[in-house]
Amino acid sequence: MANDHRFSGRVALVTGAASGIGAATARRLLAEGAQVAVLDLSAGAPEGALGLEGDVSRSADVVAAVDRAEAELGPVDILVCAAGVAGLSLRTQDVTDDEWRRVLAINCDGVFWCNRAVAPRMAERGYGRIVNVASIAGKEGNPMAAAYSASKAAVIAMTKSIGKDFARTGVAVNCIAPAVIETPMIDGLSEEHLGYMVERIPMGRIGATSEVAALICWLASEECSFSTGATYDISGGRAVY
Repeated sequence: MANDHRFSGRVALVTGAASGIGAATARRLLAEGAQVAVLDLSAGAPEGALGLEGDVSRSADVVAAVDRAEAELGPVDILVCAAGVAGLSLRTQDVTDDEWRRVLAINCDGVFWCNRAVAPRMAERGYGRIVNVASIAGKEGNPMAAAYSASKAAVIAMTKSIGKDFARTGVAVNCIAPAVIETPMIDGLSEEHLGYMVERIPMGRIGATSEVAALICWLASEECSFSTGATYDISGGRAVY
Protein backbone atom coordinates (compact mmCIF):
# COMPACT_ATOMS: atom_id res chain seq x y z
CA MET A 1 0.00 0.00 0.00
CA ALA A 2 1.47 3.34 -1.06
CA ASN A 3 2.10 6.19 1.35
CA ASP A 4 0.95 9.29 -0.52
CA HIS A 5 3.28 11.70 1.25
CA ARG A 6 6.35 9.66 2.17
CA PHE A 7 8.56 11.34 -0.45
CA SER A 8 7.03 14.80 -0.44
CA GLY A 9 9.76 17.35 -1.15
CA ARG A 10 12.26 14.71 -2.27
CA VAL A 11 13.94 14.43 -5.68
CA ALA A 12 14.74 10.99 -7.05
CA LEU A 13 16.82 9.80 -9.99
CA VAL A 14 16.03 6.30 -11.27
CA THR A 15 18.09 4.58 -13.96
CA GLY A 16 16.64 1.96 -16.26
CA ALA A 17 13.15 3.32 -15.71
CA ALA A 18 11.77 2.81 -19.22
CA SER A 19 10.52 -0.62 -18.11
CA GLY A 20 10.69 -3.30 -15.46
CA ILE A 21 11.81 -2.68 -11.89
CA GLY A 22 12.97 0.85 -12.68
CA ALA A 23 9.62 1.86 -14.15
CA ALA A 24 7.67 0.35 -11.25
CA THR A 25 9.89 2.13 -8.77
CA ALA A 26 9.62 5.48 -10.56
CA ARG A 27 5.83 5.20 -10.62
CA ARG A 28 5.67 4.44 -6.91
CA LEU A 29 8.02 7.28 -6.01
CA LEU A 30 5.82 9.65 -8.02
CA ALA A 31 2.69 8.30 -6.35
CA GLU A 32 4.25 8.91 -2.95
CA GLY A 33 5.08 12.54 -3.63
CA ALA A 34 8.60 12.60 -5.08
CA GLN A 35 9.79 14.55 -8.09
CA VAL A 36 11.41 11.95 -10.31
CA ALA A 37 13.95 12.02 -13.12
CA VAL A 38 14.56 8.83 -15.08
CA LEU A 39 17.66 7.95 -17.07
CA ASP A 40 17.49 5.35 -19.83
CA LEU A 41 18.69 4.70 -23.36
CA SER A 42 15.16 5.26 -24.66
CA ALA A 43 13.04 8.36 -24.24
CA GLY A 44 10.20 6.57 -22.45
CA ALA A 45 9.38 7.81 -18.95
CA PRO A 46 6.45 7.32 -16.57
CA GLU A 47 3.89 10.11 -16.71
CA GLY A 48 5.01 12.98 -14.52
CA ALA A 49 8.71 12.09 -14.58
CA LEU A 50 11.53 14.02 -16.23
CA GLY A 51 12.89 11.81 -19.00
CA LEU A 52 16.65 11.83 -19.57
CA GLU A 53 18.33 9.92 -22.38
CA GLY A 54 21.78 8.50 -21.77
CA ASP A 55 23.94 5.43 -21.44
CA VAL A 56 24.90 4.52 -17.87
CA SER A 57 28.01 2.77 -19.13
CA ARG A 58 29.36 6.21 -20.16
CA SER A 59 30.41 8.22 -17.12
CA ALA A 60 29.99 11.51 -19.00
CA ASP A 61 26.33 10.66 -19.74
CA VAL A 62 25.74 9.94 -16.06
CA VAL A 63 27.23 13.23 -14.88
CA ALA A 64 25.25 15.15 -17.50
CA ALA A 65 22.03 13.46 -16.39
CA VAL A 66 22.65 14.25 -12.73
CA ASP A 67 23.45 17.86 -13.57
CA ARG A 68 20.26 18.25 -15.60
CA ALA A 69 18.10 16.54 -12.98
CA GLU A 70 19.41 18.87 -10.30
CA ALA A 71 19.07 21.92 -12.52
CA GLU A 72 15.42 21.17 -13.34
CA LEU A 73 14.15 19.47 -10.18
CA GLY A 74 16.59 20.30 -7.41
CA PRO A 75 19.24 18.35 -5.48
CA VAL A 76 18.92 14.58 -5.82
CA ASP A 77 17.96 12.96 -2.49
CA ILE A 78 17.34 9.44 -3.82
CA LEU A 79 19.22 7.38 -6.39
CA VAL A 80 17.92 4.03 -7.62
CA CYS A 81 20.23 2.15 -9.98
CA ALA A 82 17.99 -0.27 -11.85
CA ALA A 83 19.55 -0.13 -15.33
CA GLY A 84 20.89 -3.51 -16.36
CA VAL A 85 20.99 -6.29 -18.91
CA ALA A 86 20.70 -10.04 -18.44
CA GLY A 87 23.27 -10.84 -21.09
CA LEU A 88 23.09 -13.80 -23.42
CA SER A 89 22.48 -17.29 -22.03
CA LEU A 90 25.89 -18.79 -22.79
CA ARG A 91 28.20 -21.42 -21.37
CA THR A 92 31.45 -19.94 -20.11
CA GLN A 93 33.46 -21.08 -23.11
CA ASP A 94 31.03 -19.36 -25.47
CA VAL A 95 31.13 -15.90 -23.86
CA THR A 96 32.95 -13.53 -26.19
CA ASP A 97 35.17 -10.66 -25.09
CA ASP A 98 32.62 -8.17 -26.38
CA GLU A 99 29.71 -9.83 -24.55
CA TRP A 100 31.65 -9.93 -21.27
CA ARG A 101 32.57 -6.27 -21.51
CA ARG A 102 29.04 -5.23 -22.57
CA VAL A 103 27.41 -6.80 -19.53
CA LEU A 104 30.04 -5.60 -17.06
CA ALA A 105 30.01 -2.08 -18.54
CA ILE A 106 26.27 -1.65 -18.00
CA ASN A 107 25.66 -3.65 -14.83
CA CYS A 108 28.85 -2.90 -12.92
CA ASP A 109 30.46 0.24 -14.34
CA GLY A 110 27.09 1.96 -14.74
CA VAL A 111 26.15 1.48 -11.10
CA PHE A 112 29.53 2.76 -9.95
CA TRP A 113 29.42 5.84 -12.21
CA CYS A 114 25.99 6.74 -10.81
CA ASN A 115 26.99 6.22 -7.18
CA ARG A 116 30.21 8.18 -7.68
CA ALA A 117 28.35 11.07 -9.32
CA VAL A 118 25.59 11.37 -6.73
CA ALA A 119 26.87 10.24 -3.31
CA PRO A 120 29.36 13.09 -2.72
CA ARG A 121 26.68 15.68 -3.53
CA MET A 122 24.33 13.99 -1.06
CA ALA A 123 27.07 13.92 1.57
CA GLU A 124 27.66 17.66 1.22
CA ARG A 125 23.98 18.20 2.07
CA GLY A 126 23.98 15.63 4.89
CA TYR A 127 21.27 13.36 3.50
CA GLY A 128 20.75 10.76 0.79
CA ARG A 129 19.44 7.30 -0.01
CA ILE A 130 20.95 5.07 -2.69
CA VAL A 131 19.53 1.70 -3.72
CA ASN A 132 21.45 -0.46 -6.16
CA VAL A 133 19.73 -3.36 -7.89
CA ALA A 134 21.89 -6.49 -7.73
CA SER A 135 20.60 -10.07 -8.12
CA ILE A 136 20.45 -13.45 -6.47
CA ALA A 137 22.93 -14.42 -9.19
CA GLY A 138 25.44 -12.16 -7.50
CA LYS A 139 25.19 -14.28 -4.35
CA GLU A 140 24.96 -17.78 -5.82
CA GLY A 141 25.95 -17.56 -9.49
CA ASN A 142 23.70 -18.89 -12.25
CA PRO A 143 24.84 -21.27 -14.97
CA MET A 144 24.93 -19.78 -18.46
CA ALA A 145 25.34 -16.36 -16.86
CA ALA A 146 28.99 -15.85 -15.89
CA ALA A 147 29.09 -12.20 -16.95
CA TYR A 148 25.74 -11.35 -15.37
CA SER A 149 26.56 -13.15 -12.12
CA ALA A 150 29.96 -11.47 -11.89
CA SER A 151 28.50 -8.04 -12.56
CA LYS A 152 25.86 -8.43 -9.85
CA ALA A 153 28.40 -9.75 -7.34
CA ALA A 154 30.34 -6.57 -8.07
CA VAL A 155 27.25 -4.47 -7.30
CA ILE A 156 26.92 -6.19 -3.92
CA ALA A 157 30.59 -5.65 -3.11
CA MET A 158 30.68 -2.02 -4.21
CA THR A 159 27.53 -1.31 -2.19
CA LYS A 160 29.28 -2.61 0.94
CA SER A 161 32.29 -0.41 0.26
CA ILE A 162 30.42 2.75 -0.74
CA GLY A 163 28.02 2.36 2.17
CA LYS A 164 30.97 2.32 4.58
CA ASP A 165 32.66 5.24 2.83
CA PHE A 166 29.60 7.44 3.43
CA ALA A 167 28.33 5.89 6.67
CA ARG A 168 28.83 9.04 8.75
CA THR A 169 27.49 11.53 6.22
CA GLY A 170 23.75 10.86 6.39
CA VAL A 171 23.87 8.90 3.13
CA ALA A 172 22.63 5.30 3.28
CA VAL A 173 23.68 2.99 0.46
CA ASN A 174 22.04 -0.42 0.19
CA CYS A 175 21.23 -2.94 -2.52
CA ILE A 176 18.64 -5.59 -3.25
CA ALA A 177 19.09 -9.11 -4.61
CA PRO A 178 15.97 -10.18 -6.51
CA ALA A 179 15.37 -13.62 -7.89
CA VAL A 180 13.69 -13.80 -11.31
CA ILE A 181 11.17 -10.97 -11.71
CA GLU A 182 8.56 -10.48 -14.45
CA THR A 183 10.35 -7.90 -16.57
CA PRO A 184 11.36 -7.55 -20.24
CA MET A 185 14.86 -8.61 -19.16
CA ILE A 186 13.81 -12.27 -19.01
CA ASP A 187 12.50 -12.28 -22.59
CA GLY A 188 15.91 -13.10 -24.01
CA LEU A 189 16.67 -15.95 -21.61
CA SER A 190 16.57 -19.54 -22.78
CA GLU A 191 13.88 -21.84 -21.35
CA GLU A 192 16.63 -23.83 -19.66
CA HIS A 193 18.05 -20.73 -18.00
CA LEU A 194 14.65 -19.42 -16.85
CA GLY A 195 13.55 -22.85 -15.66
CA TYR A 196 16.69 -23.21 -13.56
CA MET A 197 15.91 -19.98 -11.72
CA VAL A 198 12.20 -20.58 -11.11
CA GLU A 199 12.74 -24.14 -9.87
CA ARG A 200 14.91 -22.80 -7.06
CA ILE A 201 12.34 -20.38 -5.67
CA PRO A 202 10.54 -22.01 -2.68
CA MET A 203 7.47 -19.85 -3.29
CA GLY A 204 7.32 -21.41 -6.75
CA ARG A 205 6.68 -18.29 -8.79
CA ILE A 206 8.26 -15.32 -10.52
CA GLY A 207 8.22 -12.06 -8.55
CA ALA A 208 6.30 -8.93 -9.55
CA THR A 209 7.93 -5.56 -10.17
CA SER A 210 5.51 -3.95 -7.72
CA GLU A 211 6.84 -6.19 -4.95
CA VAL A 212 10.41 -5.14 -5.70
CA ALA A 213 9.44 -1.46 -5.90
CA ALA A 214 7.90 -1.67 -2.43
CA LEU A 215 11.20 -2.82 -0.93
CA ILE A 216 13.22 -0.27 -2.88
CA CYS A 217 10.99 2.55 -1.72
CA TRP A 218 11.40 1.60 1.93
CA LEU A 219 15.18 1.58 1.48
CA ALA A 220 14.90 4.96 -0.26
CA SER A 221 12.91 6.47 2.59
CA GLU A 222 13.80 8.21 5.85
CA GLU A 223 12.52 5.11 7.66
CA CYS A 224 15.66 3.28 6.57
CA SER A 225 17.88 5.08 9.05
CA PHE A 226 20.23 2.44 10.53
CA SER A 227 21.21 0.28 7.58
CA THR A 228 23.94 0.86 5.04
CA GLY A 229 26.10 -1.38 2.87
CA ALA A 230 23.54 -4.16 3.19
CA THR A 231 21.99 -6.54 0.67
CA TYR A 232 18.27 -7.22 0.99
CA ASP A 233 16.92 -10.49 -0.35
CA ILE A 234 13.73 -10.50 -2.42
CA SER A 235 13.83 -13.96 -3.91
CA GLY A 236 10.76 -15.86 -2.74
CA GLY A 237 12.91 -17.71 -0.21
CA ARG A 238 15.69 -18.80 -2.54
CA ALA A 239 18.33 -16.90 -0.60
CA VAL A 240 17.88 -16.23 3.10
CA TYR A 241 21.24 -14.71 3.98
